[in-house]
Amino acid sequence: MASSCPNCGKKLHWYDVKAECSNCGVSIPNFNWEERLEADNELAERKFAVFYRGLNRIAYSIWGTKLRIVRIILCVLPAIGFILPWATINSDAESIGLDLFGITCNKSLIDLLKDFFANSSVYITNMKYEGFSGTLSFTMYSVLFMALSLLLAVIAFFLIIILAKHFRTSAITVFECLSVLSAIGSAVCFTLGIKGAPNEIGINFGSFPVYNATGGVAWGFYFALALLLVAVGINIAVVKSPAKTDEELESERLARKAAKEQKEYEDALKKELEREEAEKKEKEEQARIVAEAKAKLAESEEKKNKKKK
Repeated sequence: MASSCPNCGKKLHWYDVKAECSNCGVSIPNFNWEERLEADNELAERKFAVFYRGLNRIAYSIWGTKLRIVRIILCVLPAIGFILPWATINSDAESIGLDLFGITCNKSLIDLLKDFFANSSVYITNMKYEGFSGTLSFTMYSVLFMALSLLLAVIAFFLIIILAKHFRTSAITVFECLSVLSAIGSAVCFTLGIKGAPNEIGINFGSFPVYNATGGVAWGFYFALALLLVAVGINIAVVKSPAKTDEELESERLARKAAKEQKEYEDALKKELEREEAEKKEKEEQARIVAEAKAKLAESEEKKNKKKK
């Protein structure tokens, strides 16, 4: 056994099972307990200080100012743009739209992705036939960049929460910018693909035949791009805006806590006064009832006495 008595330093063996030291007689578990308790209190206070500092930073970073509240909203809105039609391919056979629900065409982005995963070998073979530079290939590149743009926008949103303790981080803005570039890349790829469509009479999108294809970038892309640019702008504004220090945040927290405790105290005091007032009224009412009863009793006795006379 490697431990020793904290008072005299005697080495303790495995057979020393008593709470008191056999040499000096001090109680080992209770030795210097006040100092140990004080040390534990100081450690707990430091840990709580770190905990509250982290909470203050998270709360301030997410909704601490009006600008940061607006940032949360504007970083969610770009998701709407990915539901809208980004581009359309119209043909004498099937029409395909890069939107989730087929708003403009009879085949939506979901239909295209389902068909791709069901007939991926057909898609790869046709893309090889085009030399990976035809309408089908550029359309699939466009879908890939569109998905990448959405993924980067989602990551940027969650970084607001993950990096909440860092007020001036530019990581969120970087991901938003990459999302914008991916969206632009999606539109460029689609435009390159549709420009080459007249040279291809028939295009096989898996099980979707396309003949004499025309089309282009749709209004949904410009709406989504505008929302992404707004998100970039608001994140830049948040990074550039002045941020409060940990000391200021902690003082504000303590002030809110004191105000809350004061309000609770005032509410409790008000309830106590109301209770006392109610008791006072109840006693007065009881006294009134007793007085009336006594008066009636006295009146009754007086009447009885008069009758006897």
